[in-house]
Amino acid sequence: MVSYSIIQKSQLEGALRLDAEYYQQEYLDLIKNLNNLEAVPIENVAINPQRKFKPQKGKTFQYIEISEVDLSTGEYNKTEISGENAPDRAQQIIKKDDVIVSTVRPIRNAVSLIGEDAQNLVCSSGFTVLKSEKIEPEYLFIYLKTKPIIAFLDRSTTATMYPAITADDILNTKIYLGDKNFREEIKNNVVESKNELDNSQDLYFQAENLLLEELGLKDFKNEENLFNIINLSEVKNARRIDAEYFQNKYDKITSLIRAKKGIEPGAEEYQEEGKLFIRVSSLSKQGITDKDQKYLSDKLYLELKKDFEPKTGEILLTKDATPGIAYVLKEPLEGIVSGGVLCLKIKEDIDAEYLALCINSIVGQTQAERDAGGSIIAHWKPEQIKNILIPILPKSIQQKIADLVRKSHEARKKAKELLEQAKQKVEKLIEK
Repeated sequence: MVSYSIIQKSQLEGALRLDAEYYQQEYLDLIKNLNNLEAVPIENVAINPQRKFKPQKGKTFQYIEISEVDLSTGEYNKTEISGENAPDRAQQIIKKDDVIVSTVRPIRNAVSLIGEDAQNLVCSSGFTVLKSEKIEPEYLFIYLKTKPIIAFLDRSTTATMYPAITADDILNTKIYLGDKNFREEIKNNVVESKNELDNSQDLYFQAENLLLEELGLKDFKNEENLFNIINLSEVKNARRIDAEYFQNKYDKITSLIRAKKGIEPGAEEYQEEGKLFIRVSSLSKQGITDKDQKYLSDKLYLELKKDFEPKTGEILLTKDATPGIAYVLKEPLEGIVSGGVLCLKIKEDIDAEYLALCINSIVGQTQAERDAGGSIIAHWKPEQIKNILIPILPKSIQQKIADLVRKSHEARKKAKELLEQAKQKVEKLIEK
């Protein structure tokens, strides 16, 4: 059946687009709804401050790249860079309560609310920076993460290999303001979500601290010469504890798990939507992230599902590029594991969350760096992974550590739910 939209000539006047996709009914309905709600352009309530960054030799800064934004929570990773090594795109200074919006592939929705007050925080020129002047920055952040607005911004993209929008496209997008009580309600959701994310990090830190305290490694400082440790009898050279103590408390991971490698179907199979393809860049110790995610077709997924779909309770462990990231899969998912990731199935009486924490801690990381270092692209071989040493603490301590990790993940899940609730509240009003 042919799909079409009827529009007024007045809607075309001044427009730079005549293609049918630009005038899809869903866009026209949204514009009508926003007009009825007396929505105003974002530029009426926020500005693009355009704080230019000039790198200085000998001084470092914290840099945020588009690919380092978590698409579900808006969290971001920072890289410390010296002025002389500044990327060409490191051009914008950002401050607390700024909202940064990726102008590249806006359908991905890389949007963050800056929550820290730092003097040397810089973001890529691929972001538009918004400083809220008349509304709560938390509300602006959520509004830009709602499904209708994501689609509306994607409508403005130019048809290139990397679809992009401009700062003006964002500033001219209309925003429904509602009343102050409504915006405060949305703000509270965002603040509560941030508190839960902070709580999640704190609980994970407690779990890691407890592990290191039990092993006598709390004040351990990594040094390059310690990467030469090759067996337990030499552990004393690391100024940890006597070798006998360690021999009684460590097992090779091969006695605890069965490992299975993922598959590489080829970049030509990647899609923008479909079934999840779990790559190394998809994983963090907190879970499967939404950073630069790739997907596979339903057909290919069905072909690979039997051998390469991870199961609930298995540990996903990265072995390439950034080796040593471990995460226990909490719930069923429809997806395929890439060749850079191993699926570890627990076969002994050890808690999966405890085992994953051991790998993510300095205990596992020093072994990963020792084995996988020395090449341009790190590669942790499966036979090396099978020989990594895992501390076997008393069951009661393992359980306490695992419980802290579980609480950490629960707090993170709650944080995501709070953000989703906030988005749905706004969507309900602008879509009706």
